[in-house]
Amino acid sequence: MGVWPAVAAYPSLSGQDGTLVCISIAVEASRLESLLEALARIDFPVNPQIYHEARVVYRYADGHEKPEIMTLVEFPAYAGRLPDVERALEEYGFDSGAIQVTNMLDQIQSEAAWEAAPPGAPYVARYRRK
Repeated sequence: MGVWPAVAAYPSLSGQDGTLVCISIAVEASRLESLLEALARIDFPVNPQIYHEARVVYRYADGHEKPEIMTLVEFPAYAGRLPDVERALEEYGFDSGAIQVTNMLDQIQSEAAWEAAPPGAPYVARYRRK
């Protein structure tokens, strides 16, 4: 019988509330203050990193890409707390489609990751460039 601890094939940072993720929210600069107010109402500490003049790049079915200048607000949270974030945003009139959730280790190790479009979106994928 071995005494070595089992090692996961894919490492993750996990806690009682699930895997540690990076939550990224794209918002127009004029709505940044309202977004920060919504995040302040969440019952766990949020220490956001704000990227002004970031780009959200949309890829369409014909292959062309269209960048939009946005403000990105990012912060770490546990995946189990995502419903709290979504609820706070909805209470302040934000679309939950503005949220991108990435495993924290993936976020640290890669510069930009394509995200599939939600059903009904006019684009097929998007990524965020800080």
